Amino acid sequence: MQETTKRAFVKFAPNTDGFWPELKKEVDTYFKDNKITPFANMQMYIKSAIMIGLYFIPFFIILSGKFTQQPIIFYSLWVLIGLGMTGIGVAIMHDANHGAYSSNKRVNKLMGGFLDLVGGYSLNWRIQHNVLHHTYTNIEGLDDDINVGAALRLSPHAPFKSMHRFQIIYAWFFYSLMSLFWIVIKDYRLLFRYKKQDLLKKERISFWRAFWEITFFKAFYFFNILIVPIFIFNIPASMIFIGFLIMHLVCGLLLALIFQPAHVLGHMEFPLPDADLKMEHNFAVHQLYNTCNFAPNNKFITWYVGGLNFQVEHHLFPRISHIHYPAISGIVRETCEEFGLEYQEYPNVLSAIRAHISHLRILGAA
Repeated sequence: MQETTKRAFVKFAPNTDGFWPELKKEVDTYFKDNKITPFANMQMYIKSAIMIGLYFIPFFIILSGKFTQQPIIFYSLWVLIGLGMTGIGVAIMHDANHGAYSSNKRVNKLMGGFLDLVGGYSLNWRIQHNVLHHTYTNIEGLDDDINVGAALRLSPHAPFKSMHRFQIIYAWFFYSLMSLFWIVIKDYRLLFRYKKQDLLKKERISFWRAFWEITFFKAFYFFNILIVPIFIFNIPASMIFIGFLIMHLVCGLLLALIFQPAHVLGHMEFPLPDADLKMEHNFAVHQLYNTCNFAPNNKFITWYVGGLNFQVEHHLFPRISHIHYPAISGIVRETCEEFGLEYQEYPNVLSAIRAHISHLRILGAA
């Protein structure tokens, strides 16, 4: 059966256990009782300004040309841009493209558009992330986040190749190239695939309009990040290209370290539908069994990664701004305990990364 047909007919079990209605009621009560909105607040606005500044200010300093004779400072500025690029992705556009930044759709579109400014394409991202990853989390063949090509085996249901014996070593190289590969090649590949799968129709956009939008945004991005510094501000091309590469290596590796320990772990369920294309669990329980938190008590990590160390809360409530995840995590945990469901969590970043490394090793062994 073709993937498009399979995706259309995969059904999760009904909510007969009462878990999801109870959890949703408790979370709704939290916002109502505290008289707060589930969207962004002043803390989120301040964070947004910091992340945007972390991306643009170092770049403007580079354009000044003051540090071309001081390579350590020059390339350190590109590292900061990489940190800012990651921060914009996980802390601003992620909420916005989920419709969680604001109750105003125009504000969400504006803030989500920051992805287009840093080389991505927000429409593709919404299809891959919101539609495929969030709906079919860890389901082989349907979740695009684990369908990364033949080089890496992230699911136990993916075909095994002899090269996978070494994926525990080379995976980090591919992870580092993630954002660079995305802006250069992947967006176009995704667009052609989503056209074939009829996923563009649901976004109410034609293939050619999306194609020219991608081309425009990428031309705009490369013009500003490469052409302007080299040809207008006369900064050596070699230094710009090296800095550009450093920026994307930093961003790609950080994104992998944020997202992979949240889903690609050995104790995740990685379920498949049965012969009738029905899933064993209902949607909420499926998310619990295929999502994991890490470092919940590390306030800096929570702040920088846009609350995505609270992946359980994010997958259950993607339209709630991440700024509220620490507060509602206690509600989710208590409700899970009440219904006898496992709430998966690692105490710190290192333990989560170790679990992912172990998963890569095991899937590379056979």
